[in-house]
Amino acid sequence: MIELAYEAARVRSSMNQYANEENLQQCAHTIMQCAQLAAALEVSSWPKPGNVHRTADFSDTKFEHFIAGSIALGPSTHKAAKRGILSGLKRLELKEIEIGRLIKETIDNVNSWHHGGNTHLGISLLFIPLSSAAGFSMSTVEKIDSISLRQNVRKIMEATSITDAGYVYEAISSAGSAALGRLQQPDLPDLSDQETQKNIQINQRTLFDLMKVSSGWDNIAYEWASGLEICFETGYPTIITQLNETGNLNFAIVHTFLTILSKFPDTFIARKMGIKKTPFIEEAVQIGLKATNWVSETAKSILMMGGLKSQKGTRKLWDFDNKLRLAGGELNPGTTADLTAGSLMIALLCGLRY
Repeated sequence: MIELAYEAARVRSSMNQYANEENLQQCAHTIMQCAQLAAALEVSSWPKPGNVHRTADFSDTKFEHFIAGSIALGPSTHKAAKRGILSGLKRLELKEIEIGRLIKETIDNVNSWHHGGNTHLGISLLFIPLSSAAGFSMSTVEKIDSISLRQNVRKIMEATSITDAGYVYEAISSAGSAALGRLQQPDLPDLSDQETQKNIQINQRTLFDLMKVSSGWDNIAYEWASGLEICFETGYPTIITQLNETGNLNFAIVHTFLTILSKFPDTFIARKMGIKKTPFIEEAVQIGLKATNWVSETAKSILMMGGLKSQKGTRKLWDFDNKLRLAGGELNPGTTADLTAGSLMIALLCGLRY
């Protein structure tokens, strides 16, 4: 926390001199490191049931693919952070941060470093606005704290443009996200439609607009619409509480994952299961949520047993991991992993060191 406050003070002291470039780069670099570390720590924690982790791979996506992607997202988070700083210094409008372009750039960078499929789309949708918000906070407040960080991430998300929406749709397409389905609302851009970009322009939907509409069936979109409610109100406090209680970061991350999964059923799982019954995404997710409710209930029961803090909870957790893994990736709580990573990044930005 002291280190981040010092960085913020250095930026503010340079405001009257139009911000020293070296100071800007140093602050942006700190934020980038928080993003890379959050992504790497999340995938390294184990056992996260149904996910790739340090002792478990999928046939087509390996632990090393996630590590590669965690490093590859560095340049774009650095750029997002620097633009956030410049915006806080009144040298750049919020809409000029170009969140959508940076998300697309992140996916392009990740894809250029591995061939393991979609590893960081959800994380990019969270980390890019968080990086910009952290930069903005560094240039305007005494230190980064969760309150100012959330206020700024809201402002940045709400300021996104129609162009941002187009870039994010390109990012989703190039990431190869699974089981996207179709939309029944004719005025919404559909990823299965070749006229998607034209539809966005005609209907004048900003990225924030589209996230609000999608928030009913996608937890990452819900985070955008709610100012990262799950990450800030559930994930981040759980990490801090569990780390203070156990002194074990792996325990804290796994318990955060289980807590989020127990309270917010994974929409990635629901989408993949429901799309087998209907091609329409809204209906598919509702069907999938009902069919996979047992996943969240099992996570809750493991926490009640003590999770990794008890032998019984640990055995149940490993059994749960094995059961989900038998589905061959169909029961992979990928959105929960993204939300856990977002919560970790918030904790690191707010001064967590271990």
